[in-house]
Amino acid sequence: MSIDISRRALLRAGLGAGAALPLGLAGAGAAGAAPATAAAGAPPSDAEVYGVTTVNPLVVQRADPFVTRPVGGMYYFTGSVPEYDRLVVRGAPTLAGLTDAEETVVWRRPATGPLGGYVWAPELHRIGGRWYIYFAAGDDPNPFAIKMYVLSSSLADPRDASGWGAPREVETPWGSFKLDATTFQHGGSRYYVWAQAEPEIQVNTSLYIARMKNPYELATAPTRISTPTLAWERQGFAVNEGAAVLIRNGRVFMTYSASATDARYCLGLLTADADADLLDRASWSKSPTPVFVSNEQTGQWGPGHNSFTVAEDGTDVMVYHARDYRDIVGDPLFDPNRNARVQRVYWAEDGTPLFGVPVGRGGPIVRLSPLDAPRSFVRHAESVVRVDRDVRELADTQWRFVPGLAGQGTESLQSVNHPDRYVRVVDGVVRIDPVEEGAAFAGQASFRRVARDKGWALQVAGSGAYLVHASGRLTTARRPGRQGTFRPS
Repeated sequence: MSIDISRRALLRAGLGAGAALPLGLAGAGAAGAAPATAAAGAPPSDAEVYGVTTVNPLVVQRADPFVTRPVGGMYYFTGSVPEYDRLVVRGAPTLAGLTDAEETVVWRRPATGPLGGYVWAPELHRIGGRWYIYFAAGDDPNPFAIKMYVLSSSLADPRDASGWGAPREVETPWGSFKLDATTFQHGGSRYYVWAQAEPEIQVNTSLYIARMKNPYELATAPTRISTPTLAWERQGFAVNEGAAVLIRNGRVFMTYSASATDARYCLGLLTADADADLLDRASWSKSPTPVFVSNEQTGQWGPGHNSFTVAEDGTDVMVYHARDYRDIVGDPLFDPNRNARVQRVYWAEDGTPLFGVPVGRGGPIVRLSPLDAPRSFVRHAESVVRVDRDVRELADTQWRFVPGLAGQGTESLQSVNHPDRYVRVVDGVVRIDPVEEGAAFAGQASFRRVARDKGWALQVAGSGAYLVHASGRLTTARRPGRQGTFRPS
């Protein structure tokens, strides 16, 4: 039997999959293969495991995206619009629902005078039973005379424009260029973090923190906690901006954006102990390398200015913007196609966050752990696929089940960070390789997922054997057992 299928068709099938496929494809199996015994109850779907849409972008042409944690069963979204002239809010009961949700303009800049310049980076916060939008705005005729402001509404629905009052400036000791404010509660205090061009510091912006007196005013003098000193923070512009805070595992993690807003834009990470004095610069340590950067393989460029929320199941989620192309004509600030995206945040065994790479378009993502080694993951290392514990290279452990290259009710396992590559079995060796034309590759790179012990056994379509692991090595066997049962995690 021959299969006439082109490389382009194979790639389109893999890259275009937008939903999880049916589970428990029992009944599949070559002659002589031992059938898997399905456990009572179907294993959870990929979307149920992760609780977050991975069909990106979430919202097109919305930069600096911010999504609230659920409030009254609703998520609310805001972000910078390409015209930089208004504040918008949309809401939905699910993250995925934000894509098509109706958007409301809740404030529009005046035609002239103060606040008549560029409107940037809004954030929507629920504080003390009221809604607040923190944002930055310039003046007319100087749109870059950026200062920070806050709006307030007492209404339950932040999409109701009638509830929002007039903007009030959040003042700092310097009247210079300042933007990208965020706020968070910790240890009984509310904090305010922002980016500013301090006159005495020869960089574009540094990060500052202060304790708040109320949602409009600072209670303490600012502390500069980060300035762009590393090479990757100074590409095009020397920038630290767009802070976002995630408090987990006894620490305060603060991501921030660095460098110019083109393909060089990236995320850095600051960390402080949860019981430390957050107003003391010495409490914060900076990761020496960026934690989230452009990725040529996935086609995502300039990821940055993120926020954090949780999925419907409580899973931590990062919201960020990125472009689908690298090269920009003109000033990247006025390129409209920074699209809002979402993906899950993972956690290493030492309690630190793992962000991986900005993932490309496609359906739900899984990590696979053997039933007998639940803290280990199927990962690729160069061309070999194996099972390792505490893998910090998160993207090497992320996969998508996509329509099988061999067809006939099969699925293929596609790498997330190398989406042109698929898991394949050659003479008992489990590899990850670029697509090749022909029936041989299609059969070696196609599987049948069989429901088993709230996980899956993965049967190779071309041989009837199952993937199993032994001491980190991934190979095949005629029966899956616990070593060949994989649970999504």
